[in-house]
Amino acid sequence: MIIFVDMDEVIADAYQAHIDIYNQEFNAQIKAEECHGREFWQCVPQEHQQSIKDHTRRDGFFQDLKIIEGSQEVLTELSKKHEVYIASAAMEFPQSLREKSDWLDEFFPFISWQNRILCGNKHVLKGDVLIDDRSKNLGPFDGRSIMFTSPHNMNVTSFERANSWKDIADKLL
Repeated sequence: MIIFVDMDEVIADAYQAHIDIYNQEFNAQIKAEECHGREFWQCVPQEHQQSIKDHTRRDGFFQDLKIIEGSQEVLTELSKKHEVYIASAAMEFPQSLREKSDWLDEFFPFISWQNRILCGNKHVLKGDVLIDDRSKNLGPFDGRSIMFTSPHNMNVTSFERANSWKDIADKLL
């Protein structure tokens, strides 16, 4: 089986990074639970929204992301039984290419560079399973689409859902 796994919001916690940066810079106390069904930039005053959108263009943003709990262990087991690829739409933020590659080297060294797809549009992926947090990526995929829960997609009901990496293990191992 060929399994594609997104990075941001699936194995790397970019959503919480946005919250942490915003709370620190604006002396705020926003929690992810307050943003269910919305992008984080939609949870702040309009005059701060561009600041949130600019986080991903900062040097170091992708390099410092925390790991989504359980992802390392489950991906280790999946990679023993299946072809696992990391597929990230990294071209949207070109400076992220090096940071994402280095991050994967550090936290997912068992997934070799040959199994990393840092692309622009995921519609070119051909395989059996795509685990992603975005409808725009899951919709065009020809295989099994699994939406990984993130605060921004809590109201989406059109895809099979996984709320945790334990859910992924139950579905695919």
